[in-house]
Amino acid sequence: MSFQGKEFTQGMKQLVINLKQFNDIERGEKKLKAVWAIEQTAKGLGIGQATVRRIMAEYNKNKQNVPDSLPKTRGKPEYAIPHNLQPVVRQYIRSQNLKGRHVSVDLVRKHLAKINPDYNFPTTTLWRTLNRWGFTYGTGKRRSALKERDYVILARRQYIRQKRLNRKPDGSFVRPEVYLDETFINKNHSNQFTWYFDEDGPDVNKPAGKGERLIVVNAITLDGWVNNAQLIFEAKKKTGDYHGQMDWGNFSKWFTEQLLPDIPENSIIIMDNASYHNTTEESAFPKSNARKENLRKWLDDKGIPWGEDLLKAELYVLCKLFEPKPEYKIDKIVEAEGHSILRTPQYHPELQPIEMCWGVVKNYMAKHCDFTLRKFRNNLSLAFSRVTSKICQKLIAKTVAEENKYWEEDGEIDVNQGVDVN
Repeated sequence: MSFQGKEFTQGMKQLVINLKQFNDIERGEKKLKAVWAIEQTAKGLGIGQATVRRIMAEYNKNKQNVPDSLPKTRGKPEYAIPHNLQPVVRQYIRSQNLKGRHVSVDLVRKHLAKINPDYNFPTTTLWRTLNRWGFTYGTGKRRSALKERDYVILARRQYIRQKRLNRKPDGSFVRPEVYLDETFINKNHSNQFTWYFDEDGPDVNKPAGKGERLIVVNAITLDGWVNNAQLIFEAKKKTGDYHGQMDWGNFSKWFTEQLLPDIPENSIIIMDNASYHNTTEESAFPKSNARKENLRKWLDDKGIPWGEDLLKAELYVLCKLFEPKPEYKIDKIVEAEGHSILRTPQYHPELQPIEMCWGVVKNYMAKHCDFTLRKFRNNLSLAFSRVTSKICQKLIAKTVAEENKYWEEDGEIDVNQGVDVN
């Protein structure tokens, strides 16, 4: 095969990059000079060494971005806009709402692009993301503007109200608070940038793919990581995030055997709304395909009157009006041990201090990555040691400050959006 005299497509360039990286591995093993890999790549494809250098320099200059023509990885796709931008977007929209200014999707897009040029997302993509994050385009005090949906505000308000009830006048907690969460770390998780010679590119070439994935579960208090609560296991398959690897069986076993025995008495356990956190008890409530006689019996058992002329669909609607709230298995386990559960409102990672602990751990792992599984596992214990009790106290204090800010601002925004000024 020879590309001589042909215009290089993205696919052809990728072939050059792949062969160069393959030759770099052999060069490293044989401890040869860097130019050897360039010579072998040029010889194998029938192109000039200058062409190889030019393509590699372009590849490295573009932050090693993979061309769009490459096949997509298997598993659950990740969203185009990172979820960690939720707090940034929310803060901007709320600041504009507080000032009574008009705010649109395009203004949000421009705000993100100012923060980082890589955040220059298409308007349609951002609009869909905002909808998924609980924002809507509605009437404000003076004009139409982006704002949070009522159910998002309500969930946040109810959550923060419960948190405020657990505070003493001096700001300390009435009952101990325990924050738990799950995350994942890939073996090839490393820093994106490095110094290199333009012509040769970086000496250390990253392996293809993200590598083996470890699922991590842990919890923190004001005293730091909860003793014996760390759980690490290797993912069996690759999915978009850790949720594809966790289930009620794994979570409940860890919860009862590793977490509950080591937390303070009468604790409030704070966690998100992952599906395996909210597994319900088996319910006797009839399903929509239940027989008419079963629907009538359920109503009779509850002492709810019904008419002989009611259709099956009408009976089911009547049952739904009196459907009891779901009982979560984890809540019953916790209550039996003298604790209680509090669930964070959706779309609010900034209200979970353990999320910031994951950031500390992952940053350490990225800085000390050598792309080997042995070093990867050894680094984990060192990464966790970076999260001290002092850091946990600071992160929890920062979260409390965020809660206070939301509490005050929600009241102001409610006044602004509830008054029609002509």
